[in-house]
Amino acid sequence: METTTSALLASGSQMASGEMRKNPTLICVPIMSDSVEEILVDTGKAKASGADLVEIRLDCLKNFSPHEDLKTIIRDCPLPTLFTYRPKWEGGQYDGDEKERLDVLQLAMELGADYIDIELQVAREFNNSISGKKPEKCRVIVSSHNYQYTPSTEDLGNLVATIQATGADIVKIATTALDITDVARIFQITVHSQVSHVPVIGLVMGERGLISRILCAKFGGYLTFGTLESGIVSAPGQPTIRDLLDLYNFRQLGPDTKVFGIIGKPVGHSKSPILYNEAFKSVGFNGIYVHLLVDDVAKFFQTYSSSDFAGFSCTIPHKEAAVKICDEVDPVAKSIGAINCIVRRSDGKLFGCNTDYVGAISAIEDGLRGKDNGSGIVGSPLAGKLFVVIGAGGAGKALAYGAKEKGARVAIANRTFERAKELADIVGADALSLADLNNFHPEDGMILANTTSIGMQPKVDETPVSKDVLKYYSLVFDAVYTPKVTRLLREAEESGATTVSGLEMFIGQAYEQYERFTGLPAPKELFRKIMAKY
Repeated sequence: METTTSALLASGSQMASGEMRKNPTLICVPIMSDSVEEILVDTGKAKASGADLVEIRLDCLKNFSPHEDLKTIIRDCPLPTLFTYRPKWEGGQYDGDEKERLDVLQLAMELGADYIDIELQVAREFNNSISGKKPEKCRVIVSSHNYQYTPSTEDLGNLVATIQATGADIVKIATTALDITDVARIFQITVHSQVSHVPVIGLVMGERGLISRILCAKFGGYLTFGTLESGIVSAPGQPTIRDLLDLYNFRQLGPDTKVFGIIGKPVGHSKSPILYNEAFKSVGFNGIYVHLLVDDVAKFFQTYSSSDFAGFSCTIPHKEAAVKICDEVDPVAKSIGAINCIVRRSDGKLFGCNTDYVGAISAIEDGLRGKDNGSGIVGSPLAGKLFVVIGAGGAGKALAYGAKEKGARVAIANRTFERAKELADIVGADALSLADLNNFHPEDGMILANTTSIGMQPKVDETPVSKDVLKYYSLVFDAVYTPKVTRLLREAEESGATTVSGLEMFIGQAYEQYERFTGLPAPKELFRKIMAKY
């Protein structure tokens, strides 16, 4: 393993920016073009993108003349090649004669391929048939794909042994994540195999398996796949090579890199990874921040309990359930009953706090101060104002609590009145149903804060309240920040209200989380600059 990896790395160990790689994990770009010309164009793009090798999917070729085409590809490809000729029975497109298929892979090997991929089902007979004829430089990857689930650790261990026994140079296991905790078993197998010096490619397919494709660099995986374009993938859940290198700083991940992330469902829309990874990189902090699609918070923390997993942002719908899994909760967060930030202390205990309300309330106060040109108001400009919160979930609780603390009178509107009433009783507020909000105007100059996901991408034409009532509000805040200007904010502005975007709350709450994660002061200017791009 060492020689080939080192040889491949020698050319790229010094990165474009002059930084050194912190891990030997290779990035492979899958090429699924249907003509040889296109394959060569794409391999050029892969090289320019910073890939280490390309996987040529022969089963995607339309008119394939094995001898001629393989020769051309191997001769003209600017990067090391991995040839895969995936049959239908293993999730590919080839459904011709099996012997012909294996002959093509043997030919690729003889013509100078760097790697070939052979399915476990036929690996033993294939390896026996080439015994003694295998060129020195070619490595055989024996692969197993499970499109249904991820087996137990014991079964995975047995699978690695079975694959090794076929004479594989490299073991490849791809499974499917039904839950993000499935990925932990693949990490375990990858780390364990390092001890016995077996190169392992362990990847988990689907959105819940995304971290397997990024953190394999931390846990010692042999390679990962990064696509040229988003959406054009050879397996579900592959990130782009751009994201691997630029968003996740893949080359800088090492065994001691701390893992942070955002826990939510849905979570793919979150801009947090852009913000934190850029900030980590700018100050040289050895951490990575990832999307974590979590179904069950308690199960997640039971599984990822090592000090490697150091800090988490928590979003809808887990802010309340997360309180229960913390060993200690900040008193303010406890009274709100919701947290959005969890830090693993050096003794392994989980500490939870709520930075949501700080971020949102200070953004709203700034908006009000700007409106009155800060006309000598002592204390909070929220004092005495009627503050209407839409939503009775974690963020709604946080804002109601925060506004109350600043001396505002609070009303809570929710789709289900019972839920609004429940929260209103705790905070000392009035309750109404969301439908009643359209006829609610006890006074002018009120403040409106939407804390639900109404209006969030992709449903950007939704809004929680009709436009005619917005004239009764002097300021409207929307916690949704994708898109930056929601329909609610656009209509509020047209009605003459000051608007505060969820981006302001997002940046405000991120300052405090960053400081808790890193122990360093938040680079506020940098945060604003990064978010301005989006």
